Amino acid sequence: MLRHEFQPGRLVAGLFLTATGVVFAGDANGLWQTPWFAVVPLIVGGLSLAGATATVARGIRRRGHAERV
Repeated sequence: MLRHEFQPGRLVAGLFLTATGVVFAGDANGLWQTPWFAVVPLIVGGLSLAGATATVARGIRRRGHAERV
């Protein structure tokens, strides 16, 4: 039994924020060069995709709950 409900939007947001951290950690260690503005598409794109994922998941949950009642 799950202790909490699965929230895929938070998973997607976490993956993109982790990817952004990895990109800039690689830059800090000198493995590759990353321009400072690369954070904008990673964060904005990731949060937009996370919001869309959360919206779809919420719609699926509501539809499934309405059918059960």
